[in-house]
Amino acid sequence: MPTPNFIELLSPAKDVECGIAAINVGADAVYIGGPQFGARENAGNSIADIERLVSYAHLYSSKIYVTLNTILFENELEKARKMAWDLYNVGVDAFIFQDMSFMEMDLPPVPLHASTQTNNYDLDRILFFAKSGVERIVLARELSLEQIKRVRELTDVELECFIHGALCVSLSGQCYLSCSVGNRSANRGACAQPCRKLYSLIDEKGDVVVSNKYLLSLKDLSLSEHISELVDAGVNSLKIEGRLKDVSYVKNVTAWYRKRLDEVLEGRHDVVRPSYGESHIGFVPNPRKSFNRGTTTYFFTGKRDDIASFDTPKSLGEQVGIVKDIFDGALKLDTSEKLSNNDGLVYFDRKGELNGLKINRVEGNLIYPNSLGNITKGSVLYRNYDHQFQQELSKDKSFRKLRIVINMNVVDDGIEMTAVAESNESFSKRFAVNLVEADNVEKSAQNIKSQLSKDGNTPFLVTDVCLNGAERYFFRPSELNQMRRSLFDEFAEQLSHRRPASQLNKKSVVDYPAKRLGYEANVSNSLARRFYMKRGVEHVDDAYEVSGDRSEKRLMTTKHCIRYELGLCTKQRKDKQKSASQLMLYDGVRKFRLQFDCANCQMFVIG
Repeated sequence: MPTPNFIELLSPAKDVECGIAAINVGADAVYIGGPQFGARENAGNSIADIERLVSYAHLYSSKIYVTLNTILFENELEKARKMAWDLYNVGVDAFIFQDMSFMEMDLPPVPLHASTQTNNYDLDRILFFAKSGVERIVLARELSLEQIKRVRELTDVELECFIHGALCVSLSGQCYLSCSVGNRSANRGACAQPCRKLYSLIDEKGDVVVSNKYLLSLKDLSLSEHISELVDAGVNSLKIEGRLKDVSYVKNVTAWYRKRLDEVLEGRHDVVRPSYGESHIGFVPNPRKSFNRGTTTYFFTGKRDDIASFDTPKSLGEQVGIVKDIFDGALKLDTSEKLSNNDGLVYFDRKGELNGLKINRVEGNLIYPNSLGNITKGSVLYRNYDHQFQQELSKDKSFRKLRIVINMNVVDDGIEMTAVAESNESFSKRFAVNLVEADNVEKSAQNIKSQLSKDGNTPFLVTDVCLNGAERYFFRPSELNQMRRSLFDEFAEQLSHRRPASQLNKKSVVDYPAKRLGYEANVSNSLARRFYMKRGVEHVDDAYEVSGDRSEKRLMTTKHCIRYELGLCTKQRKDKQKSASQLMLYDGVRKFRLQFDCANCQMFVIG
């Protein structure tokens, strides 16, 4: 019988609290930033904190991946190498990297995952990484299902795919806009998100085509309804975005996708979950109640749906009703939703600007907000803060239990207990006890099973106790409890400190599919340059961040086309001359020229 493939649910964590919460509600793996060199500079964690998270995750065979996915400057290479070894020594399961220097360093035997920041969009580049020794490739969000299937046909490397969360408008690793306007590099984890700012669209005459809209802002990704297709396509990891999100978001979204994935896996034998334990979730997950700008499937089906969020880059949440009337400081709503005191609502005013209000009191279909603001009859209301749901999440005590069976056996010097986990791992311990014949064997059996089944505040759920003749002897409850606690503590310690057998990173030297590389290759140190030169590249430009030449560069490469979103695409309109006119983005200070590659359906921001 062929070995089944695995499919993991991968959750984000800005800190240990988020990581533990994700594991409790069902994450098979968690990705988290280390002390430095992660693509979210405000989400770093100490080695000690990561060690604590690793120990907790490994109880359930969940894995911890650390993001080391910024480009490195020359003076940072040795520090990054030492950090990698420190992370290895506390048991992390993989490094997510961007800089090719990691492929040239003296690294510990930890799997390398090529971050989405390595621009895993082009098929030739993906296959190059697959042949070069990385264990996993994090696919670009822009890939369609058919493109993902094609990648799987051509390689057996592990594939990771984003399924939920914020979308970078640029191809990952190919955005220099933040660095250009404020010297805050996205490739260095310091993106200032200029894509979420207001822009006006102007033509070559200086006429305003669109005034003050969030023209580079996208909705958030949601592939909730496409999980089975991703599993069938051979994807190994389903990734939730959000290393800057709070613990409520992580719990809610992870629990939602755990439920969706389990439904898909039920009854299947060709694909398995790689971690163990049963999650006991104390709330009903609903991703619409967590931060979202509206949702899109992006290019997953190969066709654009409504991907842009031109009106606001902020969270809209869920639509809850329409204002039917306004009087005496109250709003009469047409709604089927149950609203509560302290709920946060937002709406667009007549100018198209987003406004917010808080509910002070609810009486039937009347709400009394803290302010009526600029709201009008007919305004659509969205709830971006559900007070009761957030209270429920904050009080939630979801937990995860690893199912075990306890075997008792009588031995020469007392009792041997063996705990066998659902993962088939086991731990045995002998206890020197004075064996005294029980007066009532049936009562003794009941007493032993009752005491040994008390899992309490432990990671274990005892599903059976096999006595094997031990019921013939009398044991005090305190004696059994002490043996159980000792067995559980030492078994948990063994599980926490396990790690897969180390394997040397087999970094094959294969030719890169190009002879010249521009600044878009993000080469900012000698080791990354050496990596490409060893693989047949004859010329490598300096990365944008270290180059002295920043004039007229592609600051962004994106599949998001403003002309298409505005109905000005040359393939859509008959008056092609008008729709093909030169367009520029203007932020009030700088102008950025737009360039369109219609053959490949891409847009470039030039500046």
